[in-house]
Amino acid sequence: MDLKTPVLADPTPINKSRLSIHSSLLPYSPQSPRAIYAPGLYLSIPRKKSAILDDVRVASWLDAMKSSSPPSKKRAFDSCPEQEASDVDVAYRTWMLNYPSALTSFDQITQFAKGKKVALFLDYDGTLSPIVDNPEFAFMSEDMRSAVKDVAKYFPTAIISGRSRDKVYEFVGLTELYYAGSHGMDIMSPVKASAVNGHPNCVKGSAFNGHPNCIKLTDKQGKEAVLFQPASEFLPMIDEVLTSLIENTKDIKGATVENNKFCVSVHYRNVDEKDWKTVGQRVDDVLKEYPRLRLSHGRKVLEVRPVIDWNKGKAVEFLLDSLGLSDTDDVLPIYVGDDRTDEDAFKVLREGNKGFGILVSSVPKESHAFYSLKDPSEVMKFLQALVTWKVEFTLD
Repeated sequence: MDLKTPVLADPTPINKSRLSIHSSLLPYSPQSPRAIYAPGLYLSIPRKKSAILDDVRVASWLDAMKSSSPPSKKRAFDSCPEQEASDVDVAYRTWMLNYPSALTSFDQITQFAKGKKVALFLDYDGTLSPIVDNPEFAFMSEDMRSAVKDVAKYFPTAIISGRSRDKVYEFVGLTELYYAGSHGMDIMSPVKASAVNGHPNCVKGSAFNGHPNCIKLTDKQGKEAVLFQPASEFLPMIDEVLTSLIENTKDIKGATVENNKFCVSVHYRNVDEKDWKTVGQRVDDVLKEYPRLRLSHGRKVLEVRPVIDWNKGKAVEFLLDSLGLSDTDDVLPIYVGDDRTDEDAFKVLREGNKGFGILVSSVPKESHAFYSLKDPSEVMKFLQALVTWKVEFTLD
């Protein structure tokens, strides 16, 4: 497997219709994984575009900003009469026919999991913590932290987030997890002294060993961890863009720019919708000078990332390989996430028939996931149920 050369990523947002209905009911039969990386290198081709094309591009991103940022269920209820609110509930229940609850379908999931090693991958914002107006205050509850800690005792567990790895670790604070920040462009293994490295489901794999983008770290106590950063050469460029975006958006009320190390997030959650186009235009203007960076979008956020073939799906494949779980048929990866960027991971699991994606959403939306959960409280119940099932299954 060639781990040396990330390739050009397709910057076009995913826009595929729902795959076959009830496909989650098909027998689970993992296939041999494809090579994670293809040969090739970064593509950097600056092109001159007319003002008309610029307007078209910005209009397209404005549409994308709106489509990826639907009003919350609460907002929908506040703005519509009781009958319309009831219609929203009906639409959601209908949607769940295609994306059944992972809680009500728990027996089905665990039936597939019998005799398999379960690997768990979790997004952070909107999955382990609620979505809040200020991203700096997206704290997870102590009950959720306890649930994540407990599940990591039985299954190798990773947090994969668009935030910087340091920020996610600060929020979660558990040393026994793998952390993948910046959409998987900054991955750290647990320290050797942690429980995960001695976990019966973990085998020392090849991905972290000897890779040119891997760095061994030793803390003050002499404990070792491994850091993997496939886009390290982009750091100076990202820092430049961060400075420019802060300067170019400072006069837009409510706009905030977050440094996520290997990507920059421009949040417009608190920006008046009439100013969203201005946000998109300012970000686009900055990126014209950086053809090796691309723009993607999540829930009320525009994200600037390096143009390499790396995302949360690639991070899942890399982590499975690092755990020694990528070349075996007795593995069931489960990925839980709420954002558009999590679709890359859902797609990897679905297309390879490897495992299950679980979308966290209280409103209907198209997804590559198999199952759904409404909110972080249901995610916590699902994690607790996994622990209970594992304990009971072990006792049996």
